[in-house]
Amino acid sequence: MNFPFYIAKRYVRSKSSQNAVNIINFITFLVIVIGSAALFMVLSGFSGLKTFSLSFSNIFDPDLKATAQNGKFFTLGPEEEQKLLEIAGVVSYSKELEEQVYLTHRQKSCVAYIKGVDTAYRVATQVDSAIYWGNWALKNQQTVVGLGIASLLGLTINDYQNPLQILAPKPGKGSLNQQNFGAKPYNEMPVVVSGVYALEENLDKKYVFTELALAQVILEKDNTQISGINFGLDPLADVAEVRNQITAVLGNKIVLKNRRQLNNALYRMLNTENLATYLIFTLVLIIALFNVVGAIIMMILDKQQNSKTLYNLGATIRELRRIYFVQGILVTSFGGIIGLLLASLLIWSQLAFGWLKITPSLAYPVEYKLMNVLIVLATIVVLGIIASRVASSRVTKKLLA
Repeated sequence: MNFPFYIAKRYVRSKSSQNAVNIINFITFLVIVIGSAALFMVLSGFSGLKTFSLSFSNIFDPDLKATAQNGKFFTLGPEEEQKLLEIAGVVSYSKELEEQVYLTHRQKSCVAYIKGVDTAYRVATQVDSAIYWGNWALKNQQTVVGLGIASLLGLTINDYQNPLQILAPKPGKGSLNQQNFGAKPYNEMPVVVSGVYALEENLDKKYVFTELALAQVILEKDNTQISGINFGLDPLADVAEVRNQITAVLGNKIVLKNRRQLNNALYRMLNTENLATYLIFTLVLIIALFNVVGAIIMMILDKQQNSKTLYNLGATIRELRRIYFVQGILVTSFGGIIGLLLASLLIWSQLAFGWLKITPSLAYPVEYKLMNVLIVLATIVVLGIIASRVASSRVTKKLLA
């Protein structure tokens, strides 16, 4: 058996003759356990929050989305549509037309985005799972609005007596007073709310869904003009190959983006918050591991006579240093593993029972990920190695003289 490891293992298990040293060792071990458990729980909490936050946008966002390379709109002809249907890996695709409009209802008004979609939109996305009131029906001048818009304008579903008015500026060039629009410089169309969706505050105030043909009429676009195509892909499909085939069909007039690219700012914000929290808790662990340095130095002084005996028996300074170095690594590693086990029990209990609530009906989101386990173990081990190296360097010939 390796000599330094054997002695270090005995030092970890045995008690010191000095009660103060035993207390310091216990506190050091407890600090490591609490620190590693806290770091893992925070990382699991942020993983859950990230998944929870992205779940809102993922309902509206398809696997791939094509938008115009230049300007807001592009054309999609019948031949191109047929070629898109023949691409292997594309389960469905949905055309959409999006533009900013003005909404009025009973002397209340707001600005929102009209999103005209076809019948395949429910297949390419999961939008119908977000319906809060009513149902997803877009025929016969029906619309689905966000909960924020409904609350702001006082909308109710199936109110044929007081329809929602959609106003869209007429397309043209130059200023409004330079154009001859006739009586009004905008197109107006009454619609009836058939359903209300609810996701999160910003999205709930943003969209008014209508039938694609209706949006094309109010925006004065022909049936080939759209602003985007939503692609639903087979989970087993080669995404890179599908992207290449779509680009080959549509050419350079479009830009293809996946979910991450569509929500790049949100991903960056969540990743930055996660990194900042990790660094803060790592700093706390660094401060806590000063206890490890102090505990090992106290152990060196307490075992000074034993070290002298080993030195006289032929042990080298390097081997004596390695004893206390290995002891520090064992203490930090065992403490980190126990802290991870305790934190894992808490995370699993939250997943199973949801004992910590954000609202009475919503449990705080957490996620148990192997990557977080590896991050915590790596952090504890690396910091333990550094602390043990610093402390074990106190073993010198002068100390043993």
